[in-house]
Amino acid sequence: MDLTNYKPQIAIVYTSVTGNTEQLATMLHQVAAKRFSTVGIYQVEEFPEAELCRYDAVLVGTYTWGSGEIPKEMKHLYEAFEHAGSKKLVTAVFGSGDRFFADFCGAVDRFRDMLYVHTELAATLKVELSPQEKDHARCERLMEVVLKRLALQKTGARVE
Repeated sequence: MDLTNYKPQIAIVYTSVTGNTEQLATMLHQVAAKRFSTVGIYQVEEFPEAELCRYDAVLVGTYTWGSGEIPKEMKHLYEAFEHAGSKKLVTAVFGSGDRFFADFCGAVDRFRDMLYVHTELAATLKVELSPQEKDHARCERLMEVVLKRLALQKTGARVE
């Protein structure tokens, strides 16, 4: 099978209050767009949840609210993943947080745990506060892992 012509549909869906998670989503989008032209970036309110399963991969970006809780604007997306029931959907979750709080990036952890059960979770990325230049390499690595997982699925190889 020729994977050079394979153009997976990838969505980056995020929410951000301070702009830190938005910066991280933009950084991931820039990395992904270098390889594929079929990468959409959406604020969660703009993402068509009903079309979730039309994507090959969805990267979810969230900040953490209160004591490690998922922000209210992300709850519909969270539930959409739970009900989609597509273990073929490759996912990753990322977010920013402050280590000052006991539950650093707790919403990222909660999404990670749910995505692990309901999708083909490939990677997790947590960034303290605002993304820095060093985080660009971490975004590159996340995309490599996601793309490798997509390629394994496409070829029918066993994914571990």
